[in-house]
Amino acid sequence: MIESLPTVSTDTFAEHLSDPTHTVLDVRPMAAYNGWRLNGESRGGHAPGAKSIPLGWTRYMDWVEVLDDKQIAADAPVTIYGYDGEDAESMADKLDRLGFTDVSLYPGFSDDWMADANRPLRALKRYRQLVYPEWLQALLEGDDPSGVDGDDVVLCHAHFDHRSDYEDGHIPGAVPLNTNWLESPDTWNRRSPEELKRALEGLGIRHDTTVVLYGRFSFPSYEHDFPAQSAGHLGAMRCAALMLYAGVEDVKVLNGGINTWEEAGFEVSTDDVEPEPVDDFGIDVPANPQFMLELSEAQDLLAADDGELVSVRSWPEYIGERSGYHYIEAKGRIPGAIFGNCGSDAYHMENYRNFDYTTREFQEIAQKWEEAGVVPEKHIAFYCGTGWRASEAFMNAYFMGWPNISVFDGGWCEWSGSDLPTETGDPGSGARTGGNGQATG
Repeated sequence: MIESLPTVSTDTFAEHLSDPTHTVLDVRPMAAYNGWRLNGESRGGHAPGAKSIPLGWTRYMDWVEVLDDKQIAADAPVTIYGYDGEDAESMADKLDRLGFTDVSLYPGFSDDWMADANRPLRALKRYRQLVYPEWLQALLEGDDPSGVDGDDVVLCHAHFDHRSDYEDGHIPGAVPLNTNWLESPDTWNRRSPEELKRALEGLGIRHDTTVVLYGRFSFPSYEHDFPAQSAGHLGAMRCAALMLYAGVEDVKVLNGGINTWEEAGFEVSTDDVEPEPVDDFGIDVPANPQFMLELSEAQDLLAADDGELVSVRSWPEYIGERSGYHYIEAKGRIPGAIFGNCGSDAYHMENYRNFDYTTREFQEIAQKWEEAGVVPEKHIAFYCGTGWRASEAFMNAYFMGWPNISVFDGGWCEWSGSDLPTETGDPGSGARTGGNGQATG
């Protein structure tokens, strides 16, 4: 342990926040950074400009790579704060071991900064929709944690036609949710309003029910016909978007899925839980049709000055090196679509997640989008192959409170199967388009 560390005053801390050459680290849990009040504080959120490096991450070797990803340099000055000085000192010691030479502590964040209403804080606008394991545990124990808006609560373990994933272990009280109940395996798009309504009623969900969704991440195996069987947490995001479209008013996602639940030390169950169906969803479906675009609406958006279509796919898919799916032959992208860079392939969203599968620091996602021209002032519609990755991007924008967002549900599968222009190649190097609108290189 470092024998002595300099501490900074509140005024000096404010100066560090406004200094672009200075890095400020928030080592509290991600939930606190997003806005949850974990220690009874009067306000929630984080200091503007602070980067999130939860102390809990340092249990894993992968956390060192996060420093590089967040461009936190060892030769730059760093100020650390947490709920208490002990956590900050622990992080400082770890940075010292990595060669950081200019580290200071701010011990007054809880008592001075957060307690002073005149000091600015930033938070994820809809942080209450992105819950954490301790919150869910309190709910299951019969407590009344903040953020429950519905009259009843239904906890769903999402899986893609892979019930053994549920049977092998789920959060106690969770009902199994096959993603095929909300989308058709014939098209991989949302089911009809009537089918969605019946499926939600069968799960015991009304429009005024609080729904908590989660899944399990495991590495996809391409030995399966449908590797999405391993993308349970991605499936939970997909179901969340479809429920919002249908009209469920309080949809929540467990940040990081069951993986974070187990990491927190909470038990899992193998007992089957049968849903308790309800007679009526309570409102017409879809209550929010604007959340899902039809093909013609996606075409209109491309032509609009105040909208963008964002391809949430991998680079090889975007430039047409591969389709991404064995059931989609066509390769390429929709001309004019912005590259939204999901990650490595059709079943990963690592560029939107931390290494522990939690959602990335929302400011990092927003910054990457802004650099590409994806901003909340525009109507933003996300697409991928058939809707899963696009739904996770949509949910991130929803958590951030963006006002005009959609999923182009048909995605590349529908677009490429229609008589519409497509493109391949790196748009920065001049993709070539043939006379029929089809790119040739």
